[in-house]
Amino acid sequence: MLHRYATFFKAINLTVDYFVLNVSMIAAYVILDNSFIVWINNKQYLPVVLVFNLIWLLAANITGLYEHVLNKDSVKTFGSVFQTYLLFVSLICFTILILIGTKAYFITRQYLFYAIVLFGFLLGSWKVIFLAIRKSDRALLNDSRKVVIVGAGRAGNELRKYFKNNPFRGYNFLGFFDDERSKVIEKDLYLGNTAHCMDYVLNNKVDEIYCALSYSDHAIIERLMVDADKNLIRFKIVPEYHEYIKKPTFLQSFGNIPIISIRAEPLENMLNRGLKRGFDILFALFIIIFIFSWLFPILAIIIKMETPGPIFFKQKRSGRDNSPFNCYKFRSMRINNESDKMQATRGDSRITKVGSFMRKTSLDELPQFFNVLIGNMSTVGPRPHMISHTEQYSQLIDRFMVRHFLKPGITGWAQVNGLRGETKTTEAMLERVEADVWYLENWSFILDVKIIFLTFWNSIRGDKNAF
Repeated sequence: MLHRYATFFKAINLTVDYFVLNVSMIAAYVILDNSFIVWINNKQYLPVVLVFNLIWLLAANITGLYEHVLNKDSVKTFGSVFQTYLLFVSLICFTILILIGTKAYFITRQYLFYAIVLFGFLLGSWKVIFLAIRKSDRALLNDSRKVVIVGAGRAGNELRKYFKNNPFRGYNFLGFFDDERSKVIEKDLYLGNTAHCMDYVLNNKVDEIYCALSYSDHAIIERLMVDADKNLIRFKIVPEYHEYIKKPTFLQSFGNIPIISIRAEPLENMLNRGLKRGFDILFALFIIIFIFSWLFPILAIIIKMETPGPIFFKQKRSGRDNSPFNCYKFRSMRINNESDKMQATRGDSRITKVGSFMRKTSLDELPQFFNVLIGNMSTVGPRPHMISHTEQYSQLIDRFMVRHFLKPGITGWAQVNGLRGETKTTEAMLERVEADVWYLENWSFILDVKIIFLTFWNSIRGDKNAF
């Protein structure tokens, strides 16, 4: 089946891309230095190799280059490659030419030019070769397998519909076995009762049996499972819980007892949580020492000069496990009595001139890095809401409180996807909640880095919902 090869070909693409990248760097060094040996002993060159490789990994994760490598058509594949390459070049120029400097590693701008251009040429050539191989072997990759379903109830018919709507998956569905013929909607797909299942499977060389019987039929299930094992037929059980859970789930085992979680939560793993917390502390210290330290007195003076009142704005907001905490911001509004109830709106008369600038560039959020150090916020996570809004929307949106399984963040997946600012309707808040829940279920360290990069990028180019 096609999906069985997805991880393999993703790994092949990743490996060859890195091979091409490093060959390009070595070739550029050899061309300019006229030596094939010296680059190995050049200790200043090795950090450049590391920077190039890490930046390619970051760029590829931001653009999703290695997602759906077998399903993406040629145009989308080249579009994704071109987008990743441009981002890679931009990050290389920013990192090496601006932040680090070429002199630090005794490399020249000419070397960077040769390496980047050669990498682009070889990368494009490799993708053409890969697409040609993929096209020629498409039939082989499909790996069609014969399957039958035992049980024509709701679960069995839903599975039949999946096979029908996803032919590229390679399942050749032959029909149903059920002791009640009337349950089979498509009459030509009825193959007989459960007692005849194994005879049919063996005579027609069926590869897999999908059992969608209810738990009350445990004796039939056990018999079929034993017979399938004896005859080297893969036997899979389709549980009925999908009727009330409409999304992918996470399965684990307590001994021989299967436990189904309705969502994966990567940050329940203590190693992942420790990695995220360690990064939060280091990143918050970096921002406070190198940005907040000199920007604070400038903003403090301007805020004080424009309107009377405190420099900082403190507000109770909903944190992890719905525990309230004091969230800090630079004050961007005039003192008012609606700050704990009413969201900021476009053209809000309460917002000051410097406040408008800070909100558009997200500078008003800088004090929240102290919240990160304290531990009641993270750099990336769902944005914390006012207590009154938590109470309001928790009654209107079923999954609203799920976002509180995580620490709130200074920025988040919802914000970098344009779901920030005022939420005029319940539907707008629902979109934000869905994005926050997606982040909870799909967290990775690279995803956090991607969100931080996109936040920085959006603050430079401007966000229409930032006001």
